Amino acid sequence: MNPDNVKWYVLHTYSGYENMVKVNLEMVFMKNNLMDRLVEINIPMEDVVEEKNGKRKIVQRKKFPCYVLIKMDYDNSMWHIITNTRGVTGFVGPQGRPLPLTDEEVKRMRIEKVVSDTDFKEGDKVKVTDGALEGFVGTIESIDLANSKCKLSVSMFGRITPVELELYQIERAE
Repeated sequence: MNPDNVKWYVLHTYSGYENMVKVNLEMVFMKNNLMDRLVEINIPMEDVVEEKNGKRKIVQRKKFPCYVLIKMDYDNSMWHIITNTRGVTGFVGPQGRPLPLTDEEVKRMRIEKVVSDTDFKEGDKVKVTDGALEGFVGTIESIDLANSKCKLSVSMFGRITPVELELYQIERAE
C-alpha cells in the first residue's frame, strides 16, 4: 500500500443501513484479501442533548445520515466490489465515480484530528479556527501534548475566560 494514495471517500447508503454497510464492507475486504488497502471505515457521530419527559440526556446521532466514510488505497478494480456491497448505493462523486475528499474537507468535517503545528509554547497568542469559539484570540496558559489539548485565556464579554481546546482547533495569531 502506498501511503500517498490513501484518501477518504464517501459512500452513499440506504437510510439506517450505515452500521450494516460498515460490517459488510469489512467482510468484503477480508474475503477479497484487500485488508492491506483498507485503513478505516467511519460513521461520524455527534453528541446531542435530547429532552424527554423533562429530563435531559446526551445521545449520539449520525452527523451525516445515509453516508459512510472510508479511508483506503483505491483503484478502479475495487469499484464493483464496493458498490455491489449490500446497503451501498454508490460513491459520492461525478457519475457515481469516487472523488476523494480534500485535506481541507477532512479537517472541516472533523473526520481526523490533524495537528498542523505542535511547536506552541505557553504565552503564545493564538487564534481559534474551529468550534464554538471560532475567531476568538487567546493566550496559551498550558499545553497537554499527551492528549493534544491546551488551555487558553480568551477575552469574552470583557472578561478573561479560561477554555480548554484541542490543538487542531488553534493556529498562530498574526
